[in-house]
This record gives sequence, structure tokens and C-alpha cells, in this order.
Amino acid sequence: MTEQQKITPESDMAASASESLTSYEEARDWIEGLVAFGIRPGMERIEKLMELSGHPERRLKFIHVAGTNGKGSVCAYLTSVLLRCGYDVGTFTSPYITKFTNRFQYNGTDIPEETLLLLANRLKPLVEEIAATELGSPSMFEVSTALAILYYGTVSYPDFVVWETGLGGRLDVTNIVTPLVSVITNVGHDHMDILGDTIEAVTREKAGIIKAGVPVISAVSQPEAAAIIRDTAKAKNSSLYMLGDKFTIQPLHVEENEQTFRFEGMFRSIEPLTITLNGVHQQSNAAVAVMTLEVMRQYYALMLEDEDLREGLRTAAWPGRLEMIGTSPRLLIDGAHNPEGAQMLAESLKSTYRYDKLHLMMGMLANKNHRDTLRHILPLVDTLVVTEPDFRKALPAQELAALVQELRETIGRSFELIIEPNWKLALERLQSLSNADDLAVVTGTLYLIADVRSQLLYNKDSEKGW
Repeated sequence: MTEQQKITPESDMAASASESLTSYEEARDWIEGLVAFGIRPGMERIEKLMELSGHPERRLKFIHVAGTNGKGSVCAYLTSVLLRCGYDVGTFTSPYITKFTNRFQYNGTDIPEETLLLLANRLKPLVEEIAATELGSPSMFEVSTALAILYYGTVSYPDFVVWETGLGGRLDVTNIVTPLVSVITNVGHDHMDILGDTIEAVTREKAGIIKAGVPVISAVSQPEAAAIIRDTAKAKNSSLYMLGDKFTIQPLHVEENEQTFRFEGMFRSIEPLTITLNGVHQQSNAAVAVMTLEVMRQYYALMLEDEDLREGLRTAAWPGRLEMIGTSPRLLIDGAHNPEGAQMLAESLKSTYRYDKLHLMMGMLANKNHRDTLRHILPLVDTLVVTEPDFRKALPAQELAALVQELRETIGRSFELIIEPNWKLALERLQSLSNADDLAVVTGTLYLIADVRSQLLYNKDSEKGW
């Protein structure tokens, strides 16, 4: 039976009252057009969508992953290992790097375009019905989340859904589910305009995914943030497994494209474990994934063989994060779009990569903490090319350059600053500067990373977006 056949004509009767979408492109444009309704934290519209859809989320087993950085990598490790163990896995992530369908994966493969079209036509009349009420129209992310639940709960039926939050946790629409386990990778300075202006406020929002009696795995490190996670877990009567307490990692070997470490958990210790994602922080991300799987093995009888765990971790991939996409010159892309991400990039550039000169290109959105991000990056660069992502919220290159000039005096290192608003011309300039012994890096917002990646790997524009 094909995925299209599983969606019966009867299940689509509601679509008849609404003008049907006729192609994948039209369905994608309709969903992305809802971005005009903005980011509106709250659960009312997604709850109504699920009620009108018959609550398909109640049929699924979720692993809910929140955090400032590392969410995508943890999702990649979990997906890779579970697939290696023989399970069917749905993976919902955001934003996407190359194509809108990337965010809805089943067994590592994007949702078929025709299936997305059929599901969009199921949702469209429901969205219009809700839009006509005092709730207002569901947003782009709300409809995308509902589409993912319909895909997994009415079409593909995976054994597990690896479920990444969009923003925050407590009022993030992915919080409509009750998972088998909750994961909070870390907490940092991101989306503070929405989540709150202190680490404590951001942590309370992310801790909002903790459900009564559901185990929690976390690598949160700041004492004030860890205290909030512990208090929330205790109040919810949820067992908490914190990195540095219930499990630890011992690095064994680090080189470019390969790291090995020892995992020490309360149930058992495992070594060596090898990952090919770069950056020392990936050892922590992998350890969080291992602890999550160990908890599932203990609580839910997950079938997890050591060989499958090792191979799943080793083969896990996550595009756009310390990803080498060019060899002549060497060109590395990394979506370090906040201070914590920039710190991880800087540490990796110092510990993992070898080069004569470092030429770095950066483009950012207008709503980020650029000053602290730049403080991590500027001491390392020989050349900085500032540009603009092709996105509506782009920070003008001149404004980013002005901030760089402000900070230049404080870092005690001279470097060449190049301002090129057109990202394609900026990329050409970056490549022309880089010799065989140099390293070229593109970093900043994932919207820029998406464009550069698609241009260099596929020679086409990306369908980047939330």
C-alpha cells in the first residue's frame, strides 16, 4: 500500500469545502505564506487543529528535544541509532537547510511531495475554520507541526518520532505531545526577545516540556539553569538524568572528522564510542543521545545492541554544522547564530582544524546578540567578509561591519574587513582569498548557510526557511 493510498477519499471530505491546493509548490507556498501571522507562542490553535483532526498525536511515541544549541545534532544521533536498531523513525526538525520537505522525515527520507500536498489539503479547511474564530489563523509553524503529526499519525506510523521544539518549550506548539522522554540539551542566549531576557527566564520556558512522570535527560550546565531543571523535574515527579551527575563523558581521541569517547552512565559504561560530527561539544550531544536511549532501554524495553549504538553514532550526520563542503579551497560551514554557537565554533577552530590563515564570511539576522557572538570569532580571523542573508529579517552588512569596527579595538588583533552585501559575491571573494593551506568558513544565520550549501553542493537556490 502506498502512502497516498493510506489517505482515503473519506478522510479528505473536509477539503471539499475549501479551494484545493493543486501542487506541492502551491502547498508549500500556502504554508509558508502563513508566516505573516508571525510567532505567537501559545497552544490554543494547535489544540484545536488536533481536536478537529481526531487527535492523531495520541497514537505516537515521541522523544521531545529542546535546547538552545545541539537539538538538531541530538535528533540526528537518536534517529541514526534507532534506524540502525531496526525501528521505523519519524524525525521532525527545523529550520530546514535545503528543502521544505527536509523537516518531515520518515526513516531518513523526506516526506513525498504528493503526500505533503494531500495532507495540506486536509489541513487547509481546518485552518480556515479556525481563522474565522477569535483564535485567528494558525501560523506557519503551527500548520507545519500539525502536518508532521498527520504524516506520522495517519500515514507512515513510525515506532518513534524524534520531535524537535521550534522555539522555547512551554508554549512551543510541539508541546502538544506527551513524550516517552524529554530532552533539554542546554540553555543559552537566543530568542531572548521572546523567551525572556535572563538565562533563568529562558530555562523556565524550555523546562516547560517536562511532563508529569516523564523522564528528563539534560546537559544544562549553568548552576542557575540546572537548579530550575531540577526543581521542575522534582515538581513533576520526573526522573532527571543530568550530564555530570547521572552520566559523564571521558574524551579519548579527537581529530578532524573523528572523535572517540567513553560514556559512563548509571546503568553501564560503554567505550569506545566514535562520532564523525566535528566539535568537542558533539561529544556532549552524543552522550545526551546515549543517555536518552539508555533510559528508553530501561523504562520501555528498547532493543539496543552495542554494535547498533556504535554504528548509529558513527554514521550520524547533520548538515550545516561544522560541515566541510569544499576541498579546493577547504570551505567549512557552520550555523553559529548565537554566542554559544560561536563559542563552540571558535573552540573547534582552535582544537580540531589546522590552517595557515582563517578567512571567515558572516551574515546575521537583525534580532540576535551579535556583540557576544563576534567576541568569540574576531580574535581568530585573518579576513572577515560581512554580508547579508537573503531573508526578510537580514541585518544589513553595513550595520554588522559597524559593530565589528567597534569591537576591533578591543581584541588586540588586526584583520582585513570586507563588506559585500550580496552573499554570492561575498562567497566568490571568500573563495578567491583562500589558498591551499588556508581555511574558509561561512557562519551566521542558518538562512545564509542554507543558500551557500545549496549553491556549492547542488548549484541551485535553497528552499530555506522555518
